Amino acid sequence: MSAAPVQAGSPAYKVPFLEAIKIRRSVHSLSKSSPIPDDRIVLIVNHAIKHAPSPFHVQSCRAIVLFGDEHDKLWDIGLQRTKETVPPEVFANLEDKINGFRAAYGTVLFFEDSSAVEKLPPPFQALSSKNPEWFEQSNAMNQFIAWTALATEGLGCNLQHYHAIIGKAVAEIWKVPQTWRLRAELVFGTPSGPPRGGVEKQFAPLEGRVQVYGDK
Repeated sequence: MSAAPVQAGSPAYKVPFLEAIKIRRSVHSLSKSSPIPDDRIVLIVNHAIKHAPSPFHVQSCRAIVLFGDEHDKLWDIGLQRTKETVPPEVFANLEDKINGFRAAYGTVLFFEDSSAVEKLPPPFQALSSKNPEWFEQSNAMNQFIAWTALATEGLGCNLQHYHAIIGKAVAEIWKVPQTWRLRAELVFGTPSGPPRGGVEKQFAPLEGRVQVYGDK
């Protein structure tokens, strides 16, 4: 699928929404190339951050997009920190996987900014503190929108959660504000292999997974 010219305000995806959801898959075989220019990728991330829903419209999700050497640096850190924190037999199983992330084109880092909540009226701040899952759900929607939109543009992606071991280094190297908390890493690049689980995705039966009451 060829990319349209990047224009201010242009939509970040060009296929029907339900079809786009089907296109989004976890792809781990990625190359250091992209079918679309870097500014198009940034546009898509901006689109997700701007339009994703958030509790009380707090808009607390933040993102950093890494290309080139900056992307490589991230996964060099990921490899080193993993080697330092897991048993050797576990690292042996993870080394190739992390090198696969490094072999991709770039990474989007997703953060949650706690200072955004401080701008809410006090009653909403109090309610937010009792329901932290709202912000995790909102951040996940930002991730999903960006992931799905990138997939419709021909990029393969996989979502990682190495924040517990790389968060401190990320904050230091990329001068991340103290109120930003790393939540996920979306790796992307041109697919060089099939999606995880194969081309034909297998689904559990919907019977029992969806229940409906009161329909006509």
